[in-house]
Amino acid sequence: MSTHFPRRSLIRGITAATAVATLATGLAACGGDSDAATRTDDAASGSVSVGQLSNGAAEETALKVSEVKAISAELPDSVKKSGKLVIGIGALPSGSAPLVYVGSDQKSITGSEPDFGRLVAAVLGLKPEIKNFTWENLFVGLDGGKVNVAFSNVTDTEERKKNYEFASYRQDNLAFEVAKSSKWNFDGTYENLAGKTVEVGSGTNQERILLEWQKKLQSAGKKLTIKHFPDSNGTYLALNSGKIDAHFGPNPTIAYHITQTAKTPNATRNAGTYSGAGSSLQGLIAATAKKDSGLAKPLADAINYLIKNGQYAKWLAAWNLSNEAVAKSEVNPPGLPLTDS
Repeated sequence: MSTHFPRRSLIRGITAATAVATLATGLAACGGDSDAATRTDDAASGSVSVGQLSNGAAEETALKVSEVKAISAELPDSVKKSGKLVIGIGALPSGSAPLVYVGSDQKSITGSEPDFGRLVAAVLGLKPEIKNFTWENLFVGLDGGKVNVAFSNVTDTEERKKNYEFASYRQDNLAFEVAKSSKWNFDGTYENLAGKTVEVGSGTNQERILLEWQKKLQSAGKKLTIKHFPDSNGTYLALNSGKIDAHFGPNPTIAYHITQTAKTPNATRNAGTYSGAGSSLQGLIAATAKKDSGLAKPLADAINYLIKNGQYAKWLAAWNLSNEAVAKSEVNPPGLPLTDS
């Protein structure tokens, strides 16, 4: 997953720990593979609102966007006839603000990722339908046809291209989050992780990178301990108590969390970033569809329409993600190499 930034208070007047617990409860209530609650918008009349129900994490913004028939004509017949774009997100159990989480009504899914999926659906002339999964089951949903496309901070990798096709839409950067009092910093090389205990999300791209580093350190007789927790609440309890040295995750969610803890006893900081595509390539986040689905090109064309006409920049700005902008969407651009860490 990716790089990330500052935002206003998620839930004003409550502690960061309470906010995490609230998000976890709300997301779990949405159910595993069931449809996630979503707030309707007036896309049919040419407008999509982004940043709704964000608890102050985004500036709610109405964007004018409607179907571009030259692009929607590229859709596979099955999707076109269905009239909807089924969008998968891997947010269970607790979500990751500002990417995807439960909104202020305690039931609707909000965040930068589902918002962008809704914008793309509008260009394609399709009704967006959001389905919420665990991260692992998101890909099961793609494989089984439960969803058409994932907008869920998915990194473009050469390994994933064996089964999926991509349309890029954001830079992908990862970060190490540590307690503010920690003296350790990531210097861009795996060697300075020797002796550390690092938490990472199971099944994620950052886990793959960390596992590769772990193998290299083991071959040199050194140790890197990798931990997993079921949700962000468990991760931050472990970080605060010193059970782990660092959390390795998407830069946007880490930057967001840092702003939320800044004035608390459990303040954290960014100890260094790393490209989601490894040492030799800028990582990219991409809309992800099943391989040979015929969706990557219309998705990329829809994204490029949004870039050219300004809605893309306004969406990023609404969620304070402007520094992750890409100049254009590409179909299956070079991703994290099979042999790169």
